[in-house]
Amino acid sequence: MNLNNNSFYIFKRSTFSAILISFLICFSLQSTAQKSTVVTDVGAVKVETLAENLDHPWGMAFLPDGRLLVTERAGTLRILKNDSILSSPVEGTPKVFAKGQGGMLDVALDPNFEENRMVYLSFSEPGNNGTASTALGRGKLENNRISDFQVIFRMEPKVEGPNHFGGRIVFIDDNHLYLTLAERFKFEPAQDLSNHLGTVVRIHPDGSIPQDNPFVGDENAKDAIWSYGHRNIESAAIDPATGNFWVAEMGPMGGDELNRPEAGKNYGWPVVSWGDNYDGTKIPDPDTRPEFADAEIVWTPTISPSGMIFYTGDHFEEWQGDMFIGGLTSTGLVRVQVDGEKAEEVERIPLNLRIRDVEQAPDGSIYVLTDEDNGKVMRLKHLK
Repeated sequence: MNLNNNSFYIFKRSTFSAILISFLICFSLQSTAQKSTVVTDVGAVKVETLAENLDHPWGMAFLPDGRLLVTERAGTLRILKNDSILSSPVEGTPKVFAKGQGGMLDVALDPNFEENRMVYLSFSEPGNNGTASTALGRGKLENNRISDFQVIFRMEPKVEGPNHFGGRIVFIDDNHLYLTLAERFKFEPAQDLSNHLGTVVRIHPDGSIPQDNPFVGDENAKDAIWSYGHRNIESAAIDPATGNFWVAEMGPMGGDELNRPEAGKNYGWPVVSWGDNYDGTKIPDPDTRPEFADAEIVWTPTISPSGMIFYTGDHFEEWQGDMFIGGLTSTGLVRVQVDGEKAEEVERIPLNLRIRDVEQAPDGSIYVLTDEDNGKVMRLKHLK
């Protein structure tokens, strides 16, 4: 583990102290005006608002023609054109469980989108008697609507509750993808391979199961599972330099983690954590249980990670190869330098807003989504 002084403090707080500090930080940040420029390690960066009045935007993906697909947690998909014109809701999207943290989640393009026009959506799918689970589906984007949408994967089982859905979609190549899930705030099921709660799953684009998945053939495990023992993963990306898969997942009271999920490995939740339970009770630290895979970076206080990219553009040449993570409670971007299997936080870019997703634009600028009732699409560019 990388003991980064800027991001990793191994200590336990009392419940009162942690809540008081979090309240004071959030109050201070919310009372600060949105920044129009920020000072970064590469100099001044301009922050522009391109679209607003979105209802808790969650995921985004650029189309080949430069238009931007944006999901809203309330259950809609919109298209941003010319960096200023926001469409009405796209037709053909699925019905969602829009309660608490649930709703329409991520959006991704098929690697062969220009040939097949396939768009993938993750969402909280309603079930019977108020239950829900995370699902993944796909359909064709034609004439600004989704046609023939079909669900290709459903988390099992559906359970009650409005929290922890995960939902990031990451294509590995044109024949495999990862979907990050969460334990639905149910804790113990994350250690049970007979369900999908608290896992990363790996499937083919049509929803079928790769036969080299680690638990294929195990009658006590779900064949789609790649790794397990996770809490809530809303940040995920592949490092193009190495092909390594990285996720940042939310801890409880403290203990957000940057992990590199590997086939069949158990990441310990809820048996171990670098954080504490919300009621102040202690959780054993991961280094007390070496059978569990440990994190590369741990954040206490939390950053509440959501959204992740590896930057490959020319607009910010100094940042090429770096990881950017959106921060909800840290209200900005966290920049991480990655060297193979090692990672180190090197900078925080303060935006004074809850950042739900981050994406690289075709011109190399960086786009972010803000998590709020009046959600925004914002762009970071060099100040010329």
